[in-house]
Amino acid sequence: MPRVAPAVSMDRTTQAKLRQLVRSPSTRQGLVQRCRIVLAAVAGKSNQQIADELEMPEVTVGKWRRCFANQGLEGLQDAPRSGRPAKYGQEVVQRVQTRACQQPEHYSRWSVRTLAKDLRLPRSTVHQILVASHLQPHRIRTFTFSPDPDFEAKLLDIVGIYLNPPENALVLCVDEKTGIRALDRTQPLLPLGAKKPRSWTNEYVRHGTQTLLAALEIATGKVVAHVKQRRTSVNFLRFLNDVVSAFPERELHMILDNLNIHKNEAARRWLKRHPRAHFHYTPTHASWVNLVEVFFSILGKQGLSQCVHTSKRELKEFLLDFIARNNENPRPFVWTKGPEQLQRIIEATKQ
Repeated sequence: MPRVAPAVSMDRTTQAKLRQLVRSPSTRQGLVQRCRIVLAAVAGKSNQQIADELEMPEVTVGKWRRCFANQGLEGLQDAPRSGRPAKYGQEVVQRVQTRACQQPEHYSRWSVRTLAKDLRLPRSTVHQILVASHLQPHRIRTFTFSPDPDFEAKLLDIVGIYLNPPENALVLCVDEKTGIRALDRTQPLLPLGAKKPRSWTNEYVRHGTQTLLAALEIATGKVVAHVKQRRTSVNFLRFLNDVVSAFPERELHMILDNLNIHKNEAARRWLKRHPRAHFHYTPTHASWVNLVEVFFSILGKQGLSQCVHTSKRELKEFLLDFIARNNENPRPFVWTKGPEQLQRIIEATKQ
């Protein structure tokens, strides 16, 4: 006597959940097929009809139909499997973790092979333990603690200006990008093709360097810039004169780093002659506080990383054109580090 297929019913929430699993690209295909079986069963189709539509054995359709009827959504999941027992116990795992965190005697860092040789374990075992423990001996991160005794006050002052600028005032981030090289290649570039990246020779010719002075208005993303041969106090003050002229009748709060030409006697005299301008200095070794560094990063990645220039004049024209195009469709620069991140940075600096 043939087995009678159990009746399948579900509420709208469960049905919506099944349809979502079927549509989601991240759902395993096995689970997708099971959901389709159940949805077809709810529609009143027999096991044979479902098997024909989904091109699978009727016994498989009956199995998952019964599982859902008895257990609901949980019945569609795979049953837990015991798997092969671990070859090495917790003692071996701890030994690998401990040794990986120690400095090797004859290497600058551990690799999977050198660590496995030191511990006399298979490389595959050491690799699996490192991955499971989230240990990455091949990676290194850099950091710098600011020695500035007024680090917290300066940081909070600048962040406060970013988030809540004074009324009728503009916030400008000012800095220089020095040593921008005009590099030419000794052979022509090979263009991009299918399955083939752009190519150029590793031999290059130097044609000198240029210095970019930039003032970023964070509210709009527009940039005022000069391109000069060198970074000097005279060039810096001439640049500031143009910045002040570009924003008439507005109070200007300028964020600068602690470079000598930003704080010398000539800069102080310039400030006295321009009462609308106010300087705010970033903490020592904290150039990341100045948002113009973000613009310099964009310039480096989008403009300078793969360009070729045959002269300093050509490089200067390229820089000015890049900035002019940026100013045609600028985007505001927004400070994103919240109070919790700032608190962690301040606490780390005090240690």
